[in-house]
Amino acid sequence: MIELEGLTKQFDDLIAVDHVTLTVPAGEVLALLGPNGAGKTTTVRMLSAVLRPTSGHARIAGHDVSAEEHLVRHNVGVLTEAPGLYTRMTGGEYLDFFGKLRRLTAAERSERIAALAEQFRMTFALDRRLHEYSKGMSQKIALMRTLLHNPPVLLLDEPTSAMDPASARLVRDAILQLRDTDRRAIIVCTHNLPEAEELADRIAIIRQGKIVACGTPAELKKRLLGPPLMALHLARQSNNGVIPLIERYASVVDVGDAWVRYNVEDPGATNPVLLKALAAADVPVVTLSEVHQSLESVYLSVVGEKAQ
Repeated sequence: MIELEGLTKQFDDLIAVDHVTLTVPAGEVLALLGPNGAGKTTTVRMLSAVLRPTSGHARIAGHDVSAEEHLVRHNVGVLTEAPGLYTRMTGGEYLDFFGKLRRLTAAERSERIAALAEQFRMTFALDRRLHEYSKGMSQKIALMRTLLHNPPVLLLDEPTSAMDPASARLVRDAILQLRDTDRRAIIVCTHNLPEAEELADRIAIIRQGKIVACGTPAELKKRLLGPPLMALHLARQSNNGVIPLIERYASVVDVGDAWVRYNVEDPGATNPVLLKALAAADVPVVTLSEVHQSLESVYLSVVGEKAQ
């Protein structure tokens, strides 16, 4: 649904996007992460046929962004970080205006606006002028505008920016529904790493115009942070015999008075065998759980101080 092959954009001596190759099929969310100036916005502008690539190719729903701009714009919904609302209009007038630009009939506009207003709990605000909206409400009306023509591809830049937790939850749920039920192909650009981890099927990290890491959150964590980290808590202080026993099956990382942390390549296969061995050795286990390793650790391991 979204295809990039060697996509490149150069401004004079600056290569803003450098031979990026990615594919996002229908029914998938890709989170595009990177520091400011990494090339995220330039990539989105090329995918939405606002900027013409210097070289390489990109297709949206099968349409070339350079040769079929009007078809690309028909098939993509774009939420920019600064939505640029027409503040003298009411919310309803604003959405109706953009529905006309999308050549929706009066009946289609009315139906879509009503449905989106209910979904995003904005029905009460449609008669208010946009200058009266809070930042969170403005973001929601911009997202409604993005979805108005029911595009199969969505490019969302900071979709929950300035929203309160309840509104952000509502938008994240809507994005997941668009992926799962409607089978949209979605790229989300965000600095909210927990949000990216929750939403994304795959994550691509861009730095200085290049994709420097790409994969599922689990794949990136394993590749960049090592095997899964487990925490074993015991009912009493571990004795010298426990550690050698655990080391038969895993790599011990840290030891406390009554706990052990260890890395293991395949927890599903190894942990049951280890627990059985501990029980046979009369070692009382209280809990065994995986230690959560954050996406932030992955991100910083890739961009680190070089992002400064």
